[in-house]
Formats: sequence, structure tokens, C-alpha cells
Amino acid sequence: MFFEAFVALRFLREGRAQTLLIFVGVGVGVGVMVFLSALITGLQASLIRQTLSIQAHVVVRPPDRAPRLLPEVDGIPVGATVEKGAQRVARIDAWQPVVDAAARVPGVVAVAPTVAGSAFAHRGPLSASVALRGVEVPSYSRIVPLQDKLIAGRAELTGSEALIGSQLAEDLGLRCGDKLQLRTTAEREDVVRVAGIFDLGNKDVNQRWVFVSLREAQSLLDLSGAISTLEVTVREPFEAERVAQEVAARTGLQAEPWTQLNRQLLVALRSQSSSSVMIQVFVVLAVALGIASVLIVSVVQKSREIGILRATGTSVRSITWIFLLEGLVVGVVGSLLGSGLGALLATLFAKMAVNPDGSATFPVDLGPALFGRAVLVAVAVGLGAAVLPARRAARLDPAVAIRHV
Repeated sequence: MFFEAFVALRFLREGRAQTLLIFVGVGVGVGVMVFLSALITGLQASLIRQTLSIQAHVVVRPPDRAPRLLPEVDGIPVGATVEKGAQRVARIDAWQPVVDAAARVPGVVAVAPTVAGSAFAHRGPLSASVALRGVEVPSYSRIVPLQDKLIAGRAELTGSEALIGSQLAEDLGLRCGDKLQLRTTAEREDVVRVAGIFDLGNKDVNQRWVFVSLREAQSLLDLSGAISTLEVTVREPFEAERVAQEVAARTGLQAEPWTQLNRQLLVALRSQSSSSVMIQVFVVLAVALGIASVLIVSVVQKSREIGILRATGTSVRSITWIFLLEGLVVGVVGSLLGSGLGALLATLFAKMAVNPDGSATFPVDLGPALFGRAVLVAVAVGLGAAVLPARRAARLDPAVAIRHV
């Protein structure tokens, strides 16, 4: 193998300009692959992170009540129109065993009981329709990090205290320490004090969500010790569907993963991935054709040398390995150049496109797996593109090659 490697490197050195051009071509192709992969992967991770930063991975709620069918009269089926009943908050009674069952599912990181319902917030002549959410701050903070989202006050809910969104605070003219009247559809009301103001990065959420203690929400929504939902966070977000199925099987309740609640986001992510893959496939084809073309030209140019090697006893296998090693060297060197180029482009792009707060508009993900995949693809393409030229070189008749060249 040392002899084959020596000859392969000698062939590459003799055509330096040609070799340099193919190195640059492969490097640019690999750089485009690295740049696109880093950009798309980083953007997708950022979208998922932003989406899941304000919602649970799995939401467990009571199953929908099935309507009761009317009995037949004298053997004749009775037609019926099913109408929605009066609005009522769904409830999960004896929820502590359900929490324990969900927490034991493999992959579950945190489980938080919550109470959710509609209410009206009043402050003097001003009022707003809000989504009331009763939580236990220590457990719920493992689902949504409330402390990190605060812009004023503290993330504590003791007694009749509330956390409100920044937009609601602006609409009603509220600050920390101010009082707010809450009135629910259950005809219950209470006056709460604003303990903190949060910003969850979503205007509608900041305008509607009001957090109170779990006990306060139970009282306002007339649930008397029950809860309406369980919110679950899992270790790997894309394991949410499996976890939801297992939680539903263990508890007998309805479990909805975030992938079901955000179908449009998943469609957009899949479209981005498909576009990136198609672009990279064409880049790989262009690189492969470039390597194959250069090596075929090299076979033609080195026909006399190949004929002499064959005439002096060099085996067909060795001739084949010479050109395969050329393809391998081109793939390895091109992949290293391309990895550096792609990382540089991705880093510069992330630094140039920034948000007003200084964060990257298009974050990039330059993980080791990305570079490992790029090197493997380049090496495989280099070897694959060298197969045809290697076979052509191996089939050369030494006598004909020496006579006509």
C-alpha cells in the first residue's frame, strides 16, 4: 500500500494547478453543505426552543365526554342533535396518583398540576378577558422558567397574589404591588395583588395569561381540590409522542404532545429540512462529477506512466488503488478545507445578522456531528467518484498505452 500511496501523491503533485482547483472545488461544496446544515439546524433548534419555552411538551387532560344516545322507541331509532352543554372547566379528581404515574414514565423530567379557565380582570373602569392559570411555582418553573421570564417583581405566589403579562400590565396600567379584581365564569371573584410582571415573548400570551396559586384558581373556578390539566416536560422533545401514549395508557386520561398542538410548525420544519437536503444532494452530485472528471483526465494524461507501471509488473489491483487513493486524498483534504470554510461563513453570518438585543437572528449549530458527517460524505464521494477512473486505468493495455502516447 505504501507504493500505491507514493504514486498517487506523485500524480497529484505533478498536476499542481489541477489538483489545487479540485481541492478548492470540493472544499467549496463541503463548505456549502456545512453552512446550510449549521444554519437550518440552528434555526430549527431555535424555533423549537422558543416554542417550548412557554408550553409543556405533553398536556394531560380528562377525556372528552361522549354524548349519551337516546333509546329506541318501539324498535325505531331516534335521531338526535348533539349540542355543546354549558361551559364548564374539566377536572381531574384525586390527581396526586396521576402525577406519580406520569413521573414514572421513562423520559419524563417534570410534571406540574395546573388549573386553567377563563376570567375577567378589572381595574377601575378598565377590564380585559384573561386566561387564568393556577400553578405551584416550584413545580411549574420546571415546565416554564417563570423566574427567567420576569421583568419586574418576584416569581412567588402566596395567598392572593398574581403574575401578569407585560401587555396586560400596560393595558390596565398595573405595576407590582397594585391590586386587580378577577371574576370567573363560575360567578366567583377575588382581589389579587400583582407580585410580578413577565414577558414570555408572545404578545397574545402577555396580554391574556394571569398566574395565581393553585389553591386560588381552584377556589375561583369552583374545582374544590381538583385540577384541570397536568403539564409534562420530557428529556428529548421529539420523544413527546411516545411519552404521551405511555402516560395515556397508565392514567386513562387524554395526553396531547406538543407535536400535535403545533402541526404547522412541524410542517415548516420538515419543509426546511427537505429543501436543505435537496440542495445538498445537488452539491454532492456536482462535487462527485468534478472529482470523476479530473481523475478521468488524469488517467488520459498519465496513460504512458500507467503503461510503464503495468509493463514493469505492477498489478491491476495496485493501479486501481492508486486512483482510489487519489480520490481519498481529494475527499479528505477537500472536506477539511470545506469544514473550515463552512464554519467561518456560518460564524460570520450569525455575527452579522443580529437582533436588537444582540442575539443572533439566525443562530447556527456547529456541533462535532456536523463536521463528522461532512468529512464522511466528502470521503465517500471522493472514493465513489474515483471508481470509474480507477477501473479505466486498470483496463489499459500497457503495450497500446506506451505505443500511442
